[in-house]
Amino acid sequence: MRLNKNTEVAIQAAIEAGKEILKIYESGDFDVQLKGDESPLTKADLASHHKIVSFLAPTGIPILSEEGKAIPYDQRKDWNQLWIVDPIDGTKEFIKRNGEFTVNIALIENQQPVIGVIFVPASGELYFSNKELGAFKVTIALKDFKIEDAIKNCKKLPLERADKTFTIVASRSHMSSETEEYVEEMRVKHGKVNLISKGSSLKLCMVAEGQANCYPRFAPTMEWDTAAGQAICEHAGFQVIDWVSKKNMLYNRKELLNNWFLVE
Repeated sequence: MRLNKNTEVAIQAAIEAGKEILKIYESGDFDVQLKGDESPLTKADLASHHKIVSFLAPTGIPILSEEGKAIPYDQRKDWNQLWIVDPIDGTKEFIKRNGEFTVNIALIENQQPVIGVIFVPASGELYFSNKELGAFKVTIALKDFKIEDAIKNCKKLPLERADKTFTIVASRSHMSSETEEYVEEMRVKHGKVNLISKGSSLKLCMVAEGQANCYPRFAPTMEWDTAAGQAICEHAGFQVIDWVSKKNMLYNRKELLNNWFLVE
């Protein structure tokens, strides 16, 4: 398998950002602040952002990052290509030290995700995809990481699952009453249902991997929370459906706040 240059760059950026995050994670010195929306920000978020930008900027493709400067829609509305980045998705999970946080990098073309990379620093799990080759997962060792080894050892998604019980994955930190109602509807429809709680974009990864049948998200998210995961899900054969339009979610919209959505 041969990856294109942008996929390789995104993988390398995510891995190097993961190294920066783990240094701070292991030190315990997070320097937690609250942003204007009351969401937490740590120095690991900023370190990851700067490391990712150092890799992506040379591609010449504009970058929209959660921790970057706000870019007005008038400036980005004509972008046919852009990177969408979440330097740490699941900052609350990072602060709780439960390992369920990720680095998310997506390349968007004409509002659709064509490359997705999600790295889980605490476990070494790396998910990556592009529309030509599909979606893949591999567990890597950070110390001696080589892209060639990751490509050689990766497995194509989705993987086989032994337990066929209908499984729903939902947010660990943002469970809503609407999500609980949806779970009850699925219990009526399927009988026994497994409900798994996870943080960050790991929920999208679980569907792409075949470990969950669906992920209902009936609570707020932003484009950088979902772009990389949507790429990986779509390239593994799943859909991320906007609850309002009933179509696949699009990116680089005027409003960066996502509608509710369902991954299945």
